Amino acid sequence: MDIETQFTPYEATGYFSKMITDYIADNPMLHPFYEYSVSIEGIKAAIEKRKLFATDRRLLVEIMNRQYQNIELTAKQKTYIGQLDSNNTFTICTAHQPNIFTGHLYFIYKILHAVKLAEELQIELPENNFVPVYYMGSEDADLDELGHIFIKGEKFEWATKQTGAVGRMKVDEALIQLMETISGQLLVYPFGGEIIGIIRDCYQLDITIEQATFKLVNTLFADYGLLILLPDSNVVKKAFNPVINKELLEGFSHEAVKETVAQFPAEYKVQASGRAINLFYLLDDKRERIDQAGNDFLIINTALKFTKEEMLLELNDHPERFSPNVILRPVLQEMILPDIAFIGGGGEVAYWLELKKVFEAVAIPYPMLIVRNSFLFVSKELQVIAEKLQFNYTDLFKPELELINQLVKRDSALQLTVEKEKQQIFNLYEAIKKLAAHVDVTLQTHTDALQTQALNKITALEKKILSAEKKKFAAQQRQLQKLKMQLFANNNLQERVSNLLPFYAIWGKGFIEMIYDNSKGLQQEFGIILE
Repeated sequence: MDIETQFTPYEATGYFSKMITDYIADNPMLHPFYEYSVSIEGIKAAIEKRKLFATDRRLLVEIMNRQYQNIELTAKQKTYIGQLDSNNTFTICTAHQPNIFTGHLYFIYKILHAVKLAEELQIELPENNFVPVYYMGSEDADLDELGHIFIKGEKFEWATKQTGAVGRMKVDEALIQLMETISGQLLVYPFGGEIIGIIRDCYQLDITIEQATFKLVNTLFADYGLLILLPDSNVVKKAFNPVINKELLEGFSHEAVKETVAQFPAEYKVQASGRAINLFYLLDDKRERIDQAGNDFLIINTALKFTKEEMLLELNDHPERFSPNVILRPVLQEMILPDIAFIGGGGEVAYWLELKKVFEAVAIPYPMLIVRNSFLFVSKELQVIAEKLQFNYTDLFKPELELINQLVKRDSALQLTVEKEKQQIFNLYEAIKKLAAHVDVTLQTHTDALQTQALNKITALEKKILSAEKKKFAAQQRQLQKLKMQLFANNNLQERVSNLLPFYAIWGKGFIEMIYDNSKGLQQEFGIILE
């Protein structure tokens, strides 16, 4: 693909929280809440710290070999799995739930970011090995979030009656029908048949969503050497038993998060405060919260109840039935993987900033946090519109109303602002105020009120002048609406709404290669890709 890429600071987009833009800017207020700066020096420090932790590498290799036993590995994947057994091998991890058909575009972006960072570090620090890993959050039970995609602004939703962890749900007739509906949207494009064929091959009747997602992600990224970790297994959970045991007996994670949140600067919003016990219980089609009542443990929304002894026996016999929530899931990830850097979106990094003390409580290394790459892809058609409207691409992040006002003020041949006149009115009332004060000082307050009323009326008139002039720019407004609707559907970033499938249908693997080529490792900027 013939493209041009521009990069702009995340802050300039207006779509990222103050906490995230401050984190990227290395604001000292956030220093107490993380371990390493995003730099090669930070990576080196993370490696040294990670070396001190006894990662069970043999277990990790066993898990990977078991997961990939019926899959033909690429040469790069074979190399990476072999390297995991070495003490000088470290992972670059990203995590995501098994959204159907990859969900939103940023799922692809974060995976390719992990791949690119691993490759960059291999060149920079050749004495070590670096492996990109996607950790699948398959125990997430939020089907409302995971069970739909948007194509060209239209929502396609999986109408299943299944409940519980989405990764354990099975491909059913409703999902097969949804695929057929989507295929009608995509088969008209050059690579539509290719991507629909991939989807049909991965999402076959009666296999789990976890298995389907594993196959799809592997199909798309195996050539890059990406490895996938599936934590919803007896083997993985058994290794996590000591942490779950500590959580059941002490509720340690909630206290650690509470202590951290109490120290957060007031201007930052708390992302995930957690609960007294940050664990769920998984059984068949249920994923329900574990709560404590006196000495007993209750499984919310069920009749299940365990004494302390029974619960610890259940943990020992069936570790796969225990599922960490958003507070403890990162701890499981970092315990299993020899990880030095975690790549996440703004919301993920924000809640990870609450977890440093949780990691300290169980003596598991806390990784470097990197805000994932973000991109806005602008097709040739939309570039033509933007150029006609004379907007640069950073301008497009502004609200539509602000942009149309900017355009009208710029292109109108008439005077549409009355700033000079407002200043004259202000000066007039200031003179009157002094005159009135000589007669009676209390008249100053009355004059202030008249001044405010006059300026407010002039400001309202200015808005009416601008509104009247806007009517002459109806064609430009329609073009701007089209531009904003296609690039920022639902007033959100493209990557948070759009799905990979139509992009692949139009450009094939070239779209993924383009994102890979433009991905950056330790540089945290927003990319605008022009076709």
